[in-house]
Amino acid sequence: MSDPLKQLADEGVSIWLDDLSRHRLVSGDLERRVQGGSVVGVTTNPTIFHNALADTSLYEEEMRTFARLGISTADAVRIITCGDVRAACDVLRPVYESSGGQDGRVSIEVDPASAHHTNRTVAEAGLLWWLVDRPNLMIKIPATPAGLPAITACLARGLSVNVTLIFSVERYYEVMDAFLSGLEQARTNGHDLSRIGSVASFFVSRVDAEVDRRLDELGTPAAQQLRGLAAIANATLAYEAYERTLRGSRWVRLAEAGAQPQRPLWASTGVKDPAYEDTRYVIDLVARGTVNTVPEATLAAVADHGRVGGDRLTGGYATARTVFERLTELGIDMGEVVAKLEREGVAKFQDSWRALLADITTALDGYRSALTGEQ
Repeated sequence: MSDPLKQLADEGVSIWLDDLSRHRLVSGDLERRVQGGSVVGVTTNPTIFHNALADTSLYEEEMRTFARLGISTADAVRIITCGDVRAACDVLRPVYESSGGQDGRVSIEVDPASAHHTNRTVAEAGLLWWLVDRPNLMIKIPATPAGLPAITACLARGLSVNVTLIFSVERYYEVMDAFLSGLEQARTNGHDLSRIGSVASFFVSRVDAEVDRRLDELGTPAAQQLRGLAAIANATLAYEAYERTLRGSRWVRLAEAGAQPQRPLWASTGVKDPAYEDTRYVIDLVARGTVNTVPEATLAAVADHGRVGGDRLTGGYATARTVFERLTELGIDMGEVVAKLEREGVAKFQDSWRALLADITTALDGYRSALTGEQ
């Protein structure tokens, strides 16, 4: 029986695990996956860190030290998360070296509170790059209006960037322009373009969730026929935009200078509607030169029963445009949809970060109380 994960690799798809925890590191789980070839990268976000740090027993030694030294909650969180990401970078370093820097990447996100502040984003990105101090790190920056110039500024400094929270093809074009501008400036600044990596994280399942909700409210047969089509159509047109950019003169000049393309990364690929096949946002988004970042359950489903049928995107551009035309005819405003999803995406990560800070504050207070009376 064919191995679906190997088939995906053969089709030019890189699988990155959308999860990281201290348990994965100390148990050897991540190392086994990397050595087995099923995972060639890792992404994190505030929600992942909030879930990972819920079990503070794995961080007991650090917590006691932080409590003794009076280290603030914010600093404690940064030390812990950067430490875990640094360890993951070390696990994935062989993949980074063998792939010429294309894979073997680990992403860490700037504080979501900075999502609408360009200068703060750039400053924190530089701090995270310094703290982790690994060449295969990627800094996650949201594709908000304030994030776009920050993306350019970070790339110009030679930092590798994972652009996150992209929901529309229009914003994706702006992201690619920010990427090209950043590399052009990096070249002027004397950086080795071949070592600067970037991906553009285009969110998938959340688009279907929001559009399907609106279609269900309409309740017509025409609306029901469009359920589950918007997200893949959106990603299909994003891949078309990527191909167009690679044919452009700006990219050709950068490629001649040794630059690597900013690959499309399909994010939010866990299926939210149980009526849909649990592998659809992996199998139906196969195209060469893409990354799919998958949660644990989706990775297991693909490995167990995924049926890889080759490239599913490059022949579907006309069909994808028809889907959007039909949505417009039904009164579904995709501009409104993607604006809502961006607001919610930023807000969700901000909520997760605040919850993480609250959890660590409670844990540190407990350790400080236990240490009362120590000399």
